[in-house]
Amino acid sequence: MKIKTFIAAALSTALLFQATAAFAADSEKGFKKIFNGKDLSGWEGSPDLWSVKDGTITGKTTAENPAKENTFLVWTNGTVGDFELHCQFKIAPGDDKGFANSGIQYRSQVVKPSYWVVSGYQADMEAGPTYSGILYEEKARGILAKRGEKVVIDKDGKINVVGSVGDSKEIEASIKKGDWNDYKIVAKGNHLQHFINGKQTIDVTDEQEAKAAKTGILALQLHAGPPMLVQFKDIQIKTLK
Repeated sequence: MKIKTFIAAALSTALLFQATAAFAADSEKGFKKIFNGKDLSGWEGSPDLWSVKDGTITGKTTAENPAKENTFLVWTNGTVGDFELHCQFKIAPGDDKGFANSGIQYRSQVVKPSYWVVSGYQADMEAGPTYSGILYEEKARGILAKRGEKVVIDKDGKINVVGSVGDSKEIEASIKKGDWNDYKIVAKGNHLQHFINGKQTIDVTDEQEAKAAKTGILALQLHAGPPMLVQFKDIQIKTLK
């Protein structure tokens, strides 16, 4: 009787594992990996600051080799419009000053090719307590939504906080310092959403037609300032219809 029970339990576990694996595979349908884990094929940025280390895209500045201004690693194999992006990131200061800031640019444009400077929407991240998860518009309108905010930007550019997607401090507490975190970005039409470790961080509807980008490039930021290190892996994207 015990043997029969054990076999039944084993079969049940195996079936559950198969169902879970099938669901996971199905949920990833339509996603395309855009980093091969080996080199920077399909990406372009300062070779002095960006490299691949241990299977990760690595941006690093030092006191001897700083970023002269915010600079970016640009994905060169296409542009993004309506999409969902998943990746993992890890960010840490490079010295005792405690500074480290980066972000994922999307629907953006290169404004200074000589140093890979980019302008546009940014899913922000940092080693500190304030900016991870916010929506920032690099070299344009600045902070469009703070962490936890649901925002509507009206046709005249006024930022209206119309609700909440969660408590900023609780979301911050779920972000692992100096360790790997999951980032998800969903952009469809003028509706933009960010998630870190499964928690939604912002929800923005951008109705300022003249400035609400619908398409553009994807890029990763390395911030000017004190030494820092940022790493990305498992980057994949799906076009939304």
